[in-house]
Order: sequence, then C-alpha cells, then structure tokens
Amino acid sequence: MIIEVKVPMLSESVSEGTLLEWKKQVGEAVTRDEILIEIETDKVVLEVPSPQAGVLAEIIVGDGETVEADQVLARINTEAAVAQPAAEAAEAKEVAVPAADAQTGAPAMPAAAKLAAEKGVDVNSVRGSGRDGRVLKEDVQNASARKPAAASAPVPAGARPEQRVPMSRLRARVAERLLASQQENAILTTFNEVNMKPIMDLRAKYKDKFEKEHGIKLGFMSFFVKAAVAALKKYPVVNASVDGNDIVYHGFFDIGIAIGSPRGLVVPILRDADQMSIADIEKAIVDYAVKAKDGKISLDDLTGGTFSITNGGTFGSMMSTPIINPPQSAILGMHATKERAMVENGQVVVRPMMYLALSYDHRIIDGREAVLTLVSIKDALEDPARLLLDL
Repeated sequence: MIIEVKVPMLSESVSEGTLLEWKKQVGEAVTRDEILIEIETDKVVLEVPSPQAGVLAEIIVGDGETVEADQVLARINTEAAVAQPAAEAAEAKEVAVPAADAQTGAPAMPAAAKLAAEKGVDVNSVRGSGRDGRVLKEDVQNASARKPAAASAPVPAGARPEQRVPMSRLRARVAERLLASQQENAILTTFNEVNMKPIMDLRAKYKDKFEKEHGIKLGFMSFFVKAAVAALKKYPVVNASVDGNDIVYHGFFDIGIAIGSPRGLVVPILRDADQMSIADIEKAIVDYAVKAKDGKISLDDLTGGTFSITNGGTFGSMMSTPIINPPQSAILGMHATKERAMVENGQVVVRPMMYLALSYDHRIIDGREAVLTLVSIKDALEDPARLLLDL
C-alpha cells in the first residue's frame, strides 16, 4: 500500500515553509513516527514524521524547496520489506549532473553538488562512494568535516574572502517584524537603574533550598517577570495593544521571554504569568530554552503575548534600546549587573547595579505611565517584599 507524506497544517499567519534536509533516502526503511524531514517556517521549525512504517518509495519535493500546507512531499510503500542499499537509494532519488570526480571520473549527484557549493568544497576532489564512484551528499559532508584542517593554512596576502549565505526564514521574518515595528510604532525608551543586591541576597539565601524543593535552579528572570506583572497591573495601558484606531486592554498577562536560538531570536510566551509561581516561571523558561536549542519551539509557544522581556545582560550588554514586539506596546530590557559606586544616605558604597530600559509605543502610552511602570519594577526588585504584599 502506498501512502502519502504531507506538509502538516500551518498556522493562519504562516502560508509556506522551506524543506531543510531529508533524513532518509529513497529505498530506505522508515518506522512509524520517525522524523523524515524538517520544515522551516518564518516562526518555527516543524518536524514531519512518517505516518506508517515501510520503505520510502518516492521523494517528490527536494531539499531547499518551498512548500505549502497539505502538499505531498513523499510516498511510502507500507508493504515493502527490504530497503535498497544507500548507494542505490541515492541513485534512485537523484539524476547525475555532469560534475566529474577527478579521482574516478564519475559524476556528482545534484544534492552533493549543491551541498559542495554551499560548503565551499571542491566536488572534483571528493572520492565518491556511490555506484560507479558517484559522489553522494554524505561524501561531501565527510569532506567538509575534514576541511578545517586544510583550511587552517594562512590566507594569502591581499586576499579578501567573502561568503554569501541566504537568510533563514526565521531570520528574515525577525528582520521584517523588527523593521515594521520601528516604522509603524512611535517608539521611545525610558531608562532607570536598579540595585540588585536585595534580589541577589535573597537568591543566595534560598537557592539551595529552592533547587532541592523544586528541582530547578533559582534565577533572576522570574523576579523580573513578577515585578513586571505587578507594574502592568498598576498601569494597564502598558499591557495593551493598538488595533486600528482602538486600544485593546488585555485582562491577562502573557509575558514573552526573548530567547536566542541557533536559528535566530524567538519569544515564547508565559501565559497567565500572574498566576504562576516563581518555580513555575523558572521551569517554563528552562523548558523553552531547551526547546529553542533543539528547534522544538511550536507555533503555539510563540503565539500571543501582551508584554516582553529581553535580557541582553547575558551577553554583557550595559545599555540598549529594545525594539517592541508587535502587536505589543512595550518591552523591558535587562542588562549586565556591574558593581558601581553609589551614594546612599550621604555615604559612597559599592552596589551591584543594573540599567533597565523600557521601550514603549508613545501612540497610546504617555511618558508618565512609562516612567512610573519602570519605577514600579525597580521598587519591587529593590524591595522584594512588595511582591508578597502587592504594594
């Protein structure tokens, strides 16, 4: 029986995606739910599993091609019992192009030639392992893995090397959204500084007990989430968004946490953050960080959000002006904590200080609300008891 492998349903805001790389070749056996290929959209990377066990009989859409929801990608023969050898599978999948292997005189397969161009590998210097010495994709991959040793030779004097790499869909989408944010919003940024000593002392006192009790490390982001939610309750317009000529006030607090991933920036959402405990927040952030690293972030994880927090301090940033993540109207920027000389009660003391930045859409948020929101966050962090007493 022949069954089809199709593109999964995409979200309403995603119309198409790009195939990354097939993990199986024609003629190879596959098991049920085994991942066959990944599809990169402008938001996430989706995995396409095999619907049934069998043999991959046909690949209809190749690596790097654009696909739409419900499009047929491949066909699986569920009654076939024996897979073809990998070399035969590659031959069945591809038609050779006239790029001869210098050592064997055999041609390179299209996928191999394409990968060689991307990796900067001379396909004519690669010994092929396919039938009649054809150069396969894995031959190029192996050659690329060995390349650094040869590439470590000094660059000739006067050489001006360049490398042109296309943006991933996710990177292109991030660029598009951030540019649109700057063009469509009246963005201003207000700054303040916070003495991190109270939070650092609290963390140092309870971090071991916290980890033992909850099985997760106690970080700083959870305190910032709690402080931000408390401030948003006081100044609801900062948690609002613009829809045409209307201001939409949200009666919930879905906080986006900016996370860097190998494929670009993602902002997963902590839904109903006002109802989450410190431990809940820490666990959710760690889960999102792992999913982002592994490319497992889902569309649902990224959908929505009423306010965002980004932490450039993890990379050493001292000061920045974060860009609003539409359709939100504000974003909080955290930065590096540095010891600085501060004046307290007429005395110069050393304190661990962090600069905070709040970028906001001046179309609906006045300077007063923005400044007071940031002051409220600062006060809560410098006196954590406020969070318990709802002050």
